[in-house]
Amino acid sequence: MATLLHIDSSLFPLEGSTSRQVTATFRKEWEAQHPEGKVIYRDLAAEPVPHLELHGTLAGFAPAAEHTPEQAAAFALRDQLARELEEADAVLIGAPMYNFTIPSTLKAWLDHVILMGRTVGEQRSAAGKPTVVVASRGGGYGPGTPRESFEFVTTYLDKVLAESFGLKVDYIVPELTLARSNPAMADLVELADASKAKAHEEAAAKAKELAVRLAAK
Repeated sequence: MATLLHIDSSLFPLEGSTSRQVTATFRKEWEAQHPEGKVIYRDLAAEPVPHLELHGTLAGFAPAAEHTPEQAAAFALRDQLARELEEADAVLIGAPMYNFTIPSTLKAWLDHVILMGRTVGEQRSAAGKPTVVVASRGGGYGPGTPRESFEFVTTYLDKVLAESFGLKVDYIVPELTLARSNPAMADLVELADASKAKAHEEAAAKAKELAVRLAAK
């Protein structure tokens, strides 16, 4: 039975969020391919995980047997989130661009899951896991664009997800999502619609591709 870890972080509901709509397309196809499968879903906007605090941080650097009661209580969430990542066969993350980088709620989730000696470091417990990131953004930040250097979503996630965790990351990048709501971008509506349509096609295709890959294991 295949397990998908699905994380959304957009603060907007489905009808107003491109990242949620595209992750929903991926998940729909995934569930069609895995009707008996399991989905672990975390909506970090509806139920945000707390930011790291002292006890949880210190607990990450000490054996469980040495945890104080406060550290044990704080570490329980970190352990649960790490186990969800470790138990998944594939990972799906909605990561819209907010002020040039990922939402703080997604950063908080990452801070909990980054555990030296477990998920990162010499022993990377989730290494090799296929991961799809839907990195939506309101403008254009691709190679050669004036704001290419402002893009700190995929550049940051590459370092954390791919290099630190060792996940096998693919990106789906719907751009210009503000074109229909921003009059200054009216001439970009056609490009925006094409980018969104392509993102949905890629999401469905990647879900099918992963199903075939996992079935072949």
